[in-house]
Amino acid sequence: MSGNEKNFEFLKRYKEKREEIEKRVGEFSKKRQASGRELFEELAFCLLTPQSKALSCHEAVCDLKKSGLLFAGSAKQIERALKGKARFHKKKARYILLARKQFEEDGFEALKRLTFSGSEIEARERLINKIKGLGLKEASHYLRNVGRGSSLAILDRHVMKNLNRWGAIRKIPRSMTRRNYLQIEKKMALFCKRNRIPMAHLDLFFWSEETGFIFK
Repeated sequence: MSGNEKNFEFLKRYKEKREEIEKRVGEFSKKRQASGRELFEELAFCLLTPQSKALSCHEAVCDLKKSGLLFAGSAKQIERALKGKARFHKKKARYILLARKQFEEDGFEALKRLTFSGSEIEARERLINKIKGLGLKEASHYLRNVGRGSSLAILDRHVMKNLNRWGAIRKIPRSMTRRNYLQIEKKMALFCKRNRIPMAHLDLFFWSEETGFIFK
């Protein structure tokens, strides 16, 4: 397949899902009016996702919320709830507990300020520096899910595979250093600009290409 043919096929597939993607991104945008507790729920989800299935992580957060453990459980209680749903559940339980203790005062208003002040890039750096367990990918994921993903890339394996497939990057790096992440993010931004696709749309499109449905 030539470059032009590949690009035509890419745009054709994207346009088939664009309406559904736009609807999902619109739902993320509404999170700008979310309470601090709702933001913490989204943060907990993103703390769970590394090397774990997104659907299982979402289910785990829903279970923690329903049982009252998300906002009141001990590390051991959260560990037990996460077992079998998220890899490295003991470590991730500690991350959730640390973040809860850090932000729970005044209804997680400090998390809200951290999330929505400054540019998206600035917010991501502050989140990474202040929240244990949050890297570039997780912080980008969190911000996108609360309506701040217009300039950020969520470089998981699905996205990397498709960036390579559709010609945005020549190869997938063996290890994802900070430098590699930021370089690929720039290439993804150029790819989006060239194809007139919002950055916040591309991750959802690529994820749906691999899984068959649009999630978060």
